[in-house]
Amino acid sequence: MNKKKLFYWSLYDFANSLIFINFLLYFSQWLVIDGGLADFWYNAIFAITSLLLFFSAPTLAAFTDKYGGRKYLLNLATIGTFLGYGLAAGLAYLGTQYIFIITLFFLLGQYFYQLSFVFYNTLIEDVADLKHRSRASGIGQFSNSLGQVSGLIIAIPLSATRLQPLFPALILFILLSLPMMIGFADSRPKQKKINVQILKDGEKEYFKKIAAFLSVSIAVPMLVAFFFFNDALITISNNYPIYMERVFAVSDTTKNMLLMAVLLMSAVGGLVSGWIADKIGSLKTLKYILLGWIILIPLIALSKGLVILTIFSITVGSLIGSVWTVTRAYLSELLKKENIGYGFSFYTLAERFATLLGPLTYGGIIAVLGTESSSYRLAMGSMTVFVLIGLIILMKWKRTPKTHYLAN
Repeated sequence: MNKKKLFYWSLYDFANSLIFINFLLYFSQWLVIDGGLADFWYNAIFAITSLLLFFSAPTLAAFTDKYGGRKYLLNLATIGTFLGYGLAAGLAYLGTQYIFIITLFFLLGQYFYQLSFVFYNTLIEDVADLKHRSRASGIGQFSNSLGQVSGLIIAIPLSATRLQPLFPALILFILLSLPMMIGFADSRPKQKKINVQILKDGEKEYFKKIAAFLSVSIAVPMLVAFFFFNDALITISNNYPIYMERVFAVSDTTKNMLLMAVLLMSAVGGLVSGWIADKIGSLKTLKYILLGWIILIPLIALSKGLVILTIFSITVGSLIGSVWTVTRAYLSELLKKENIGYGFSFYTLAERFATLLGPLTYGGIIAVLGTESSSYRLAMGSMTVFVLIGLIILMKWKRTPKTHYLAN
């Protein structure tokens, strides 16, 4: 592993998670509970983001596969994240009467935040070779969890309102992203300027390449499975603070402490699962993780008291870090080097386009049944179906080449 690049790469994940956790915990509640945005429309933000990603991420990733420039586009996405979230938070201080434009800027911030992972994930090939990639992925996931915990700790003295923690998180995010933005040397720097014609040509190439990729790549079953089980995980994460408020009416400080415990377990899970995956294989490890989710999601939905919820939530925390650690490493094993950017664009699409079905299912249940606690429990429990579908796909749909270097 390249230790210097690993440090920059992991620090970026740390910085990225600072802004993510504070907007997830505080701004989501401000939008729905304080701002009056319906649960359905809050979840629709992520569905619209998915559509935007679907029409942009593969084309941009195809550009990086052909002309390089992964870090260049990562830097642009980072700046877009900062501006989108920053404008949303700033306008929120002016009052809930601007809820529409605030929601729009939050959507843009969310889009650029998700887009950044298309380029960030592919840079793992510059950080570690195949033999050590699961471990590097685990270290990155550990940094992500540690960044989220740090963000929650920083927010505690600032949480008199749900807006106060946001700007400190934004400032730390951009400052801690600078080492990656400036110091990380991309092995494939940008060779051409991006223009409309190149992107149009890339789009045409994309539609041709997608058919070939889906027809022969052994990564496809994993990506389809990932679409389903990650649908559940992202939807649960995006709605969990609101779920705790509506079902258990706990204070923001209690939510903060519970999320902190979950994230600490996530950090440990990311490290341990990376080590286990290197020993027994990424695919086998992933199957065990999904079985754990299938057991724990219904238990969380059926929890009658905060103590029981806390026990199950902390237990599931170890599986949060594990699932992203192992899937990222497993995909990097399946993809050929010349298609890694393109393949990871599908990974990000599968990860974030999953926020089309999951949020609409979750939000739709609440829209139909109302905002009673039983509706939120049913919506939470329904996410088990998506994980089960993902596990079945992994177990039943196989494409096995002679060696993984023939994967695509």
